[in-house]
Amino acid sequence: MTLDKWRQELADNFQETVKWRRYLHEHPEPSFEEVETAKYISEQLETIGVDDIRTNVGNGYGIVATIKGKHDGPTIALRADFDALRVTEEVESDFKSKEEGIMHACGHDGHTASLLSVANVLVNHQEELHGNIVLLHQHAEEVLPGGAKSMVEDGALDAVDYVFGIHLGAEQPLNRVYYNYGFGSANSDTFSMKVQGKGGHGAAPHDTHDALTVGTQIVTNLQQIVSRMTDPVKPAVLTFAGFQSGGEAYNIIADTAEIVGTVRTMHQDIQQLMESKLKTMSAQIAAAYDATVEIDYTHGYPSIQNTTEEVDKVKAAFLTAFAAEEVEEVEGQMGGEDFAYFLLNKPGAFLRVGAKPPEKEVTYPHHHPKFEIDEQALLRSGEVFLTIIDSYLTN
Repeated sequence: MTLDKWRQELADNFQETVKWRRYLHEHPEPSFEEVETAKYISEQLETIGVDDIRTNVGNGYGIVATIKGKHDGPTIALRADFDALRVTEEVESDFKSKEEGIMHACGHDGHTASLLSVANVLVNHQEELHGNIVLLHQHAEEVLPGGAKSMVEDGALDAVDYVFGIHLGAEQPLNRVYYNYGFGSANSDTFSMKVQGKGGHGAAPHDTHDALTVGTQIVTNLQQIVSRMTDPVKPAVLTFAGFQSGGEAYNIIADTAEIVGTVRTMHQDIQQLMESKLKTMSAQIAAAYDATVEIDYTHGYPSIQNTTEEVDKVKAAFLTAFAAEEVEEVEGQMGGEDFAYFLLNKPGAFLRVGAKPPEKEVTYPHHHPKFEIDEQALLRSGEVFLTIIDSYLTN
């Protein structure tokens, strides 16, 4: 079978895949600064034999490379992001980050190496392909406004019929393949508030408008938005992540308070409700205490919406390619992902592959300084992509 042959070649090239991943892990670059990372990826694509490569796509260093099949057929896009995070690595390894305060703490180095490994196989089998493959090596997933939207605007999907992405999961069982219908991620909005009161002496609270207590009332009362104002079958999360007020001395009442947080929703009507209530209730609470509040509310990435038909198709292919217990349907997550912009423009799906090191009793989540993945997951990710290509371009 074609897929069996591809998978064997992928396995044969596994050490090269690991080498790519470890080089990227040692040399991380944060969002919108991935100059050398993009150069490295382009060089590997050229060495592999991909000759249709477009660089500096979008608002940064995005790469769009195309492998053209010999026969007519659809064009499938496969995406891997390649930016790192401003996190200081605490994992000791032979390939620990050499950049102080920067590390691949979300697995994007693995995503990139996996997609390169797929290209390494398929570039030698163009005569078997009934259609084309577009490799989307995407910059700046971690920082707004992200890279995906700008890559779409720069024509990355113009010739594409379907688009797929994979994310490694450091806390999910190794090599498990996860799919889900409908929403795959959340609208990920952020906000900051500045409460302006009237400071004064701690012994004369009647002469002040205490910004600290006004801020605490806002934090406490806005919990009612999710618990009493949103439809309970439509997920919503309101998280207050930071509160700064007063503290200069034990006897000074705070003049200002600053609050930051995030709002996560899936449905647009709930997103609009959350924003509206956050703004109006905060203003009304502040006014009740003769204070004011300024709010900066930022819309982040939209929610991923997987296409039912494409999920059906790849699910069937996975159940043929992998053991049934290794393929699992899951619910959507409340994290943010700018892969959503690709799915707003073309049908497809966002998938996950378990990468938990089985020998580790304790594992750490994404964005943690001790984040680790098992490199065997790079092979499974490549197999997932090859299974999708086989399903669309050879059958």
